[in-house]
Parts: sequence; C-alpha cells; structure tokens
Amino acid sequence: MKKKILQKILKILAKKVLNKYKPDVIGITGSVGKTSSKEAIYTVLKGSKKRVRQTPESYNNEIGVPLTILGMILPYTFIGWLKVFIRGFGLILSRDKSYPEILVLEMAADHPGDIKYLTELAPCKIGVVTAIAPVHLEFFRTVENIAKEKQVLVSHLKSDNWAVLNGDDDLTFEMQEKTQAKVLTFGFLDRVRVKAKEPMISHETGTQGQELISGMNFKLSYKGSAVPVLLSGALGEHQIYSALAAATVGVIYDLNLVEISQALRNYRSPRGRMNLIKGIKHTLIIDDTYNSSPKAAFAAIEVLKKFPLKEGKRKFAVLGDMLELGSFTREGHEEVGRRAFEAGLDGLITVGEKARDIAVGAREAGLSQDKIFTFSDTSKAGQFLQQRIKEGDLILVKGSQGMRMEKIVKEIMDEPLKANELLVRQDESWEKR
Repeated sequence: MKKKILQKILKILAKKVLNKYKPDVIGITGSVGKTSSKEAIYTVLKGSKKRVRQTPESYNNEIGVPLTILGMILPYTFIGWLKVFIRGFGLILSRDKSYPEILVLEMAADHPGDIKYLTELAPCKIGVVTAIAPVHLEFFRTVENIAKEKQVLVSHLKSDNWAVLNGDDDLTFEMQEKTQAKVLTFGFLDRVRVKAKEPMISHETGTQGQELISGMNFKLSYKGSAVPVLLSGALGEHQIYSALAAATVGVIYDLNLVEISQALRNYRSPRGRMNLIKGIKHTLIIDDTYNSSPKAAFAAIEVLKKFPLKEGKRKFAVLGDMLELGSFTREGHEEVGRRAFEAGLDGLITVGEKARDIAVGAREAGLSQDKIFTFSDTSKAGQFLQQRIKEGDLILVKGSQGMRMEKIVKEIMDEPLKANELLVRQDESWEKR
C-alpha cells in the first residue's frame, strides 16, 4: 500500500514537472542493451551542448523514472522521501534554469502494462527500441507478447516524433508499421539507414611492448557518408548496436557524423557489460555480470570464441542461472550450453540449479565431462576458479542479476579494492544480499 501511494505521488509530481519544463524525452526500451544504449545516447547528446540528464544506474521503472525526472536518487528513509517531495514541489512552484533540455530515460517492462504506464507518465519525442529477446517470459509467456509490450513505446508517438529501431532485429524492424512517427533504423544489414560496416577488434601496444585490446572499430555510414568510430574498451560486435542507436539519435538532433564519432570516443560500457578486468595470476576477465538472457549469453560467448589468445592459453566460461524465462527456462539454458561447446572451452563452470541445464546442453553437444563443473553458489565457484586458472587464461563471467555473479569477479580480480569502481552492485543495499 505504501509503495502504491509513493508511486502515485511521484507520478503526479513528475508529470507536473514535465508539463512545466517541457524537455525532450527520449525513451529507451528493449530486451537487451537498454542501459548501454542509454549511456551512449547520453554521451553523444552531451556533445550537442544541450543540458542532458540520463537515468542513473537502472532507474527504469515506475519509481526510478519519476525520480530521474525530479533529479533525485532512491531514498531509504522517511527524511529521504521528504526531500524528494520538497524537490518536486520546488521545481513546480519556482523555475530551475538549469533543468535539463533533454531527458534520456530507460524504460523497462517486467510485466504487461509497464511501458504504457511509463509513456503516459513521460510521453516521448523519440522512442528507441534496442531488440526483442526471450526475457521475463514468466510474465509475458511468448516473445510475441514481449514485442507487443515494447511496441507501445513507438505506438504512442505522434507524427512529428521519431521511432529509432534496430533494423537487424525482425520483431523490432516490424514496429515501423505500428507507429505514425518518423522512423530511422540502425544496424548492419542493407535495409537499415544508419549502418555499421567493417567491425573489427582494435589493438594497441602496451608500455612493455605487449599487444593489448583497446576496443572495437567500425565505419559509421549514413546517407552516403562514412566515418571511422572507435569504441574504447568495448568487446563484441553486439556492443556496436548501442553506438548505432546513439548515432541515430544524434542524426535526429542534426549532429554530423564527425561530431558523433568524436563524441563516441568518450563512451564507456557500463559496469558489468562486457568489460575487460585484470585477474589474479595475470589472467583476463570478461565481466558481463550485470544481467543475462539467452540472446545476451550467445553474444558474450561469441566474443569469448573469437577472442585472440596466445597458443596454450585457456578459455573458461562461468555461467549462472538466467531468471524469469518461464517455460523457456530449460530450452534456453541448454541452448546456451550448446553455444558454449562451440566456443572451444577449456572449462565450463555453471552456478545455480537452472544453470545445470547449461552443463547438460554442453555435454550433449560434445564437451568433455572433465571440463564441466557445477556449483550451487558463487562462493564455491569463485574459490574453485582461484585454484583452477593459470597465467594467460581468459574467463567470461555472466548470469542474471539475482545470481550476483559479480561476487565471482571480485574473488578473482587482481585488484579487489577497486571493486566499487569497476563492478556492478557494490553499494550497501546490494552487499547485504
């Protein structure tokens, strides 16, 4: 009951603030890549010299979105909530000349009706849909139902608004038929308008002459023009989609490709999204622990598969439960296991009861049983890894939020004192879980 009252008050305050200041609202939804796209869009728009605010962390629901509009963080005390309400009324009763001209809002959907609620609260000028994948099937039942939910973001747009769609994803590409807004598509395929070409891993030389991976290079193409783009620290072609979404929004704001390319040099992947971290024993960790779904796991495993290692060095995948998959749970985990086998792993470590089906899929695909290890919790898996890994090894760590797979990364990272700086969910509220 208290949550519903808070939610209602926040909605009223946020709507009144939006009506007064009339910022451009950019809403971002999709099954994967929302937060990375939000960060990339924010990075590009900062280059437009406009006042821009983005959703902090993952403030993407009925509480987080209005808090972002009010410019407040989630409080945990009565006094904290009192400050939120005072801030809201202050914005309404007086004028804050520093209020953002653009709000970049991540909009999540865990249940049917979530996107409708958020778009009624914050109608968008631009709606960005990243991709559709089988997540939250526990509540949506089918991927088609997920697509219908996400589609609300573009169907609510007006004719002078913009829909920005991932043209490589069929379910997202089809949404252009469900909106009266102007449409721009992005991706790698010929049918899109803002296109990435020639993606490749970028290398640089370290201080001791060693070859280091610096990120991803690609050519950004639009209306016959093309510019090179470097995404520092990015791993995998799938991370280019976030940059493409940002470039498309930049085009809408009349930024040229050179300006967009220069802005994207400042983009960094959010914590827990395919970040390279130095591990103990001179190993490397691919930290993709923020969340997981089959589609996201496939992309991470593909990076692991293609990652260049010196001869004799080994690759490990540490994969945890993927939650809220409903009837797709077993099939989704087994398919991830089959993809893991194709990556040529030297070791597969699974964490959690559901992830045991990842081990089943890998074993049935042909991965030797002596390379498969299953654990019930992150602590035991982390301790095992400490003993197992050797110099030069590469370790991918991924799982759903509820599995707290970042605890494994903290266990094997070279500088655990930097966990607050490098890893997700290091605040006090998460540490207690």
